[in-house]
Amino acid sequence: MESFGKIVLFFIGFGGFIFMSCTSSGSDADATGVFEATEVLVSAEADGRILRFDIMEGDELKAGQEVGCIDTVQLALSRRQLLETRNAADWKRYDVVKQMSALRRQIEQAEQDVERSRHLFQKNAATKKQRDDAEAQLAVLRREYDAQRSTLENANNSVDHEQQALTLQVMQLDDRLEKCRLRSPISGRVLAKYAEAGELTGTGKPLFKVADTRNLFLRAYVDAPLLTRIKVGQSVQIYADYGTSGRKSYDGKVVWISDQAEFTPKTIQTRDERAHLVYAVKIAVNNYDGMIKLGMYGEVDFLLSGSLEYSVKQ
Repeated sequence: MESFGKIVLFFIGFGGFIFMSCTSSGSDADATGVFEATEVLVSAEADGRILRFDIMEGDELKAGQEVGCIDTVQLALSRRQLLETRNAADWKRYDVVKQMSALRRQIEQAEQDVERSRHLFQKNAATKKQRDDAEAQLAVLRREYDAQRSTLENANNSVDHEQQALTLQVMQLDDRLEKCRLRSPISGRVLAKYAEAGELTGTGKPLFKVADTRNLFLRAYVDAPLLTRIKVGQSVQIYADYGTSGRKSYDGKVVWISDQAEFTPKTIQTRDERAHLVYAVKIAVNNYDGMIKLGMYGEVDFLLSGSLEYSVKQ
């Protein structure tokens, strides 16, 4: 009986230890939530066959990094044709100086004839009609010169406008060719891949999804009493829950507070807690070490760390 009593006392003490351990491990955080990221769904901007698509789910990409391309043969041929047409337009251009040289020489000769006739008229060696005829001939040549020069310049201007229009068409094709190159719009991790090399794609068809996993957000929910002590721009302390590995703290900053109350999301365990009205809050956190994963649970301390300055760790 004495041994049996000792065994009972042992189990009672051990159970009390377990109970105290569980209750003492509870978190005093003001709110909990899930880590989210800015996700971008990249879609095709051209029609054709995907010739190359060099990404895998989980790959890290840099902003602007080329990851594939769509067939550009027809666009390249159209661009080459436009360039040839633009170059051929140069053959329609007139050399105004050369075209007008002969008429200019006639004007110079007519000016000399006018001077000669005026000189002879002053000496009574020529009649007034001869002088007037020489001046009239000069006037006709000058008007003809102006008319022909205007015609040639207008023709050249027409060539210029034609080439400008062709240049714009070439620029449009260049833009379409550039859109055939598949690039990542942001730096981040590939979450999903929806197409493969060799498949046909079209404008607007999703190709892959990328998320910025460095600059994350913790979406938490707070009740009305706590909301009165939170403001946008406030520095807070974030704790990432690593499960059995413990948790790690990060500096965070409140960047958005919902202006409408909502029921607690259904991910909350009990029905009573889900029936409470809460406000959504987004907190920016720099995942500088890459340890925080999307969907991981996190905790936030608004009150104890409200005076901390927010710093971004590089």
